[in-house]
Amino acid sequence: MKFAGRMCRTEFRPASVFLLLDLLGTALAGTGTELHAAVLQYATRNLVGDHARVLFSGVTLSPEGAALVGAMTIDSVDAHDGHRLTKGHVGCGLLPALLAILDDRQVALSGEDFLTYLAAGYEIGTRAGIALHRTASEYHTSGAWIAVCVAAFCGKLMDLPPDVYAHALGIAEYHGPRSQMMRVIDHPTMLKDGSGWGAMAGISAAALAEAGFTGAPAITVLGSDVADIWATLGAEWEVMNQYIKGFPVCRWAQPSVQAALDLTRVRSLRPEDIVSVEIETFHEGTRLFKGIPSTTEEAQYAIGFPVAAALLRGRVGVAEVSKAAFCDPDLRAVCDGLSFKENDAFNDLFPAERWARLSAHLSSGEVLNTPATQAKGDPETPYSEAELTAKFYDLAGEAASRPRLEAIHAAVMGLDGSGASLIRLQDQIFSKAK
Repeated sequence: MKFAGRMCRTEFRPASVFLLLDLLGTALAGTGTELHAAVLQYATRNLVGDHARVLFSGVTLSPEGAALVGAMTIDSVDAHDGHRLTKGHVGCGLLPALLAILDDRQVALSGEDFLTYLAAGYEIGTRAGIALHRTASEYHTSGAWIAVCVAAFCGKLMDLPPDVYAHALGIAEYHGPRSQMMRVIDHPTMLKDGSGWGAMAGISAAALAEAGFTGAPAITVLGSDVADIWATLGAEWEVMNQYIKGFPVCRWAQPSVQAALDLTRVRSLRPEDIVSVEIETFHEGTRLFKGIPSTTEEAQYAIGFPVAAALLRGRVGVAEVSKAAFCDPDLRAVCDGLSFKENDAFNDLFPAERWARLSAHLSSGEVLNTPATQAKGDPETPYSEAELTAKFYDLAGEAASRPRLEAIHAAVMGLDGSGASLIRLQDQIFSKAK
């Protein structure tokens, strides 16, 4: 496998920069969650070390610990990037693991080289996810392919010989968390997408291989039945095909949320105006949580509550997936009046396309119908630079001061061919959030 030798920086740099900014904004928002507090408490006791700094925490851990905490923190707020054909995510585990191995091995990179590794991680992680879906009958969480992705760039940075590198990939594939994603859809908890465990498994796989542990081959990388997926590495750019979320909820709910927001732009609605709303979408979307959430995990894996928030508040941000919102009587009343319908045509288009439409029955007797709707943020409907920047400040605004956010933003946009530019970014993202 050629890792990054054929990558053209001018092609992927803009995508990498804004994916990085988006991940950091999500990580900052995540520092306020109970999930972050729990995993940080666990790791500072059980994954101790002074080798790797932890995102926005001010502490150091083992590289495995830093990767685990960072990935779970990003994953604690479901606002980060993903890919349609993997039905999951790469960046949330990729970024903290890359930062951890750079610290652990004391590797000095320029800002441009850092962005190259970030892009290469997306290329490998995305293909590993597509390959797993092709070869495994169950739908597994993102941690499964994050583990392979992380082992790949760790092996490169550790300069593992080819045979040892192959074992690192095999160990990561075997140890990666092939956990059941639909279990968390049906029963939302802090398990989320397995991303943190995948990041930790990838780092440990490379270290185990370096120590002589064997595990080759990685069949989702080397199998003849997935050769076509890997043949495009370095020629086609999956980093350009990541989607960006507009709202901190599961991507499967976002077409319904977008349809609700579009409706409110046509007609402003008060709680007393809404009698009932039917949400029509694809099967997996109808599996999302439909009741009144009691935890942020239930809210982030919900379809009904974020639609209610979109209809009444005209936005779905961190506040709308936080506990204070769950007691809002108006949101609860609208949520109680929601119904759900599966659409066969939408099913046929999933996962490459995700669609929804809404029918709102009003107290006046009117029925407002939205057209079939997709959420913005896919490669064909990208957010603008201004929109992505606004999302960063909005998402992270409760976790850090405006000057701190401006410094992080400037450091990300200022990554260049010097080592000093990456150091400036690291100085900003490893101290505590406030």
